[in-house]
Amino acid sequence: MSAHCQVTGRAPGFGNRVAHSQRRTRRRWNPNIQLKTYYLPSEGRRVRLRVSAKGIKVIDRDGIEAVVARLRRDGVKI
Repeated sequence: MSAHCQVTGRAPGFGNRVAHSQRRTRRRWNPNIQLKTYYLPSEGRRVRLRVSAKGIKVIDRDGIEAVVARLRRDGVKI
């Protein structure tokens, strides 16, 4: 579960690496996961989240309070 975003749920994508000779081998595309610390003013504490770059944009757009409320509603322990 290390390459999963807590906000968007993005996970690695899988596919084939195709060489010039058309030889195919399996590969994976990892999301851009960052460990970010956010301050929750309502609780007076900080929370650490594993978020993708897209998840950071979602937090900037919706606000950390709304995102944490959504995560708790979905059953994620914060």
